[in-house]
Order: sequence, then structure tokens, then C-alpha cells
Amino acid sequence: MDHVDHILIVDDDREIRELLGHYLKKNGMRTSVVGDGRQMRSFLDTTPVDLIVLDIMMPGDDGLQLCRELRVGKHKGTPVLMLTARNDETDRIIGLEMGADDYLVKPFAARELLARINAVLRRTRMLPPNLVVSETGRLIRFGRWRLDTTARHLLDTDDSQVALSGAEYRLLRVFLDHPQRVLSRDQLLNLTQGRDADLYDRSIDLLVSRLRQRLLDDAREPAYIKTVRSEGYVFSLPVEILGAGQ
Repeated sequence: MDHVDHILIVDDDREIRELLGHYLKKNGMRTSVVGDGRQMRSFLDTTPVDLIVLDIMMPGDDGLQLCRELRVGKHKGTPVLMLTARNDETDRIIGLEMGADDYLVKPFAARELLARINAVLRRTRMLPPNLVVSETGRLIRFGRWRLDTTARHLLDTDDSQVALSGAEYRLLRVFLDHPQRVLSRDQLLNLTQGRDADLYDRSIDLLVSRLRQRLLDDAREPAYIKTVRSEGYVFSLPVEILGAGQ
């Protein structure tokens, strides 16, 4: 029997969640709807889903808090598409920093939501089995550097600190979790939870360039992140997981 994608819609507006649920069902998906974070947690305790559509502006725990919670819990691998009534750049950035896979501003066409859901699911399923970002270890050593995964900064051999942006940190974690393995731009897009495939495919190269600068890696002859023509990038050095303070 073919798999039917199960979508959980979390929105405090009853009319919106029921309309969306009905539309997605008409388009071949299984849908469930809940009205707040408490109901979401209760539902997920017993029922697996393929993707969560999560409204930001809700009473109690808002969507940003719930997204952050999802990303550190047992459902951290479940894609999240966030909805908001405000076209606020800050909300969008924070939502993506919290780990949202995509972001849609109300009002929107139901057809666009369906297209975004399908795109996120497609990117997620492009990953090979067990290719996930782990959170093991507080310090990760590679070459001259150590990455502090609690403070989210780099430590040089003299313990000087190099700050990383959220996007730089996520990309570095992907490489460190999968060293000496070629990762395509689509895989990097999904694992760093990029928002838009076409846009991010062009900008992933810029992000790699920024990260190379942080690592003092010569782009002409990189020692850390090497380009594999027509395939993607590979982190070429071995990686060692350390305990705290090592």
C-alpha cells in the first residue's frame, strides 16, 4: 500500500485549520488538526506525522517556542512549515533560526501551501538513510579548531574564540556530522533547513565561502571544505568528539 503523507496543522483559528485540512485531504494527504501547543504535544505523543504546519501567532506557547521545542526533542527530524499573519522579516529569520523548514505569510493561496509542503517533503526524502544532524558531544575537534556546540563558537589552538552566525554554525555542524562524505547542495539545503530550494542553491556557495573565511581556509586550495565538481562539497578532515573542556 502506498504511503499517504500525514500532515498535522497547528493553528488556533478553527476556520483556517479546518479549511486547510479539507483542502489537503482533497489533494491526497491525510490531515489532523489541533488548536494549540498542548494539543500538539498530546497528539505527537501517540501519532507520527510527516510534516507539521505551525502557526506562529497563538495564545500560550507561540509557534516559535514550539518549533524550538520540536527541534530538540524526539520529533526533531519532522519537517516544520511555519505560518504567520505578519510579513515581518524578523519573524522569518527567527523562525528559520529555530529550525523551520519553510515560512508562509497569511493570507496565502491553499495551492501555494500544498506546493510548499510537497517541496519540503521532497527535499527531506532526498537524504540517504540515517543522514541527520546529531547533537552528540560538547566539543568537536578538527584540524586546528574545536567547535563548542553549547556556546556555538569556534576555539582556536590558543583558545581564542571565533563567533559564528546561525547559518554558519548549522552548515559547519552538517559537515562535522558527515566528514569525508560528499554532500550535494540539495542535502545541504535540507540539513541546514534552508527555506527555498532555488534561492538557497545559489546562496549555499556564498555560505560555504563565509565558513571557509571563518576557518581561515584558502578557497584556492582548501584544507577543510573541498568542492567536488558537479556533486557538491566534502569536509575532508577527520573529526573527533571530545568531552567538555578538552
